[in-house]
Amino acid sequence: MYNCRFLSTGASYAALADSFRLGIYTIHYIIKEVCEAIWKNMAPLHTPVPTTEMLLATSNEFYLKWNFPNCVGSIEGKHIRLKCPSNSGSMYYNYKHYYSLVPQGLADTRYRFITNDVGAYGKQSDGGIFRHSSLYQLLSSNNFNMSHAKKLPLSDVELPFVIIGDEAYPLLSYLLRPYSRRQLTESRRLFNYRLSGGRRVVESAFGILAGKWRILNKPIETYPDMADRTVKCICVLHNTVIDRGVDEASLLELQNQEDSFNISPDEPERQVTRSNNR
Repeated sequence: MYNCRFLSTGASYAALADSFRLGIYTIHYIIKEVCEAIWKNMAPLHTPVPTTEMLLATSNEFYLKWNFPNCVGSIEGKHIRLKCPSNSGSMYYNYKHYYSLVPQGLADTRYRFITNDVGAYGKQSDGGIFRHSSLYQLLSSNNFNMSHAKKLPLSDVELPFVIIGDEAYPLLSYLLRPYSRRQLTESRRLFNYRLSGGRRVVESAFGILAGKWRILNKPIETYPDMADRTVKCICVLHNTVIDRGVDEASLLELQNQEDSFNISPDEPERQVTRSNNR
C-alpha cells in the first residue's frame, strides 16, 4: 500500500508517514524493500534478455506498423527530476537547468521496454549514456542475440538488423540515426520520415510511463540510489501491466495516448498524413 501510494502519487515520505502513522525511516525501509523485491522477482519474467526469436518478431512488427524493416527497437533517454543530491556538484545538473537522472530505454512496438539502463547522470548526453550502457556492451560484442542480416522486403538487398535513435546517438553498424537536415534529398527526407515514425514508440513508452506513475512528474525526493531503484521498479511494472492487461481495446487506448505527446519536429506532417489515411 505504501509503495503504491508513493509511486502513483509521488507523495513524500513525511506525508506517507503522517497518513499511516509510521516513522519516516520505516516508510523508507518498506518502500526500498518492496521496490527491490519487485525488480528481483518480476524483471526476469517481464524484462528478460531478448532472444533471437523475440527480436525477429519485433522487427516484423516495426515493418508492419511503421514500414521500417530490420528494426528491433527504438532507443531514447528520459530525464527524471531529482531533488538536488547533497555533495553532487554538477553531476546531476542537466542542460534543461534542473537536477535529474537518466534512464535509457529500448522499446518495442507495444511500448514495452526491451532493456532499460538506469542511473546515468543528468549532465550526460544520450550518446555518452549509450556508450557506457550495458546495451552498448552487448551490441558491440555481438551478444545481444540479434540476427546479422536479412533481405529487405520485396528486394534482394541484404542489410543488418538495427536499433534506431535520434540525432544525439552515434551512427553505427547496428544503430541508425536521421540524416542531417542540411541538403536533404527526397530519398533522405523519406528515410527520416520513416525513422521518425518508428522512433516514436520509445517516446510514447516514456510518456505512458509518466502518465501512469505520477512520481515521475515531480522531483523525486530521495537519494539517487533510491531513485534508481524506484525507476527500475516502475519500468518493470510498466511492462507487467502491458504483458498481463493489454487486449485489443487497451492497445487502441495506448495508441491514442501517444498522440498527446510532442515527439519530434516531423510530428505535424505525420499527423496530417495519418488523418488523411483514416
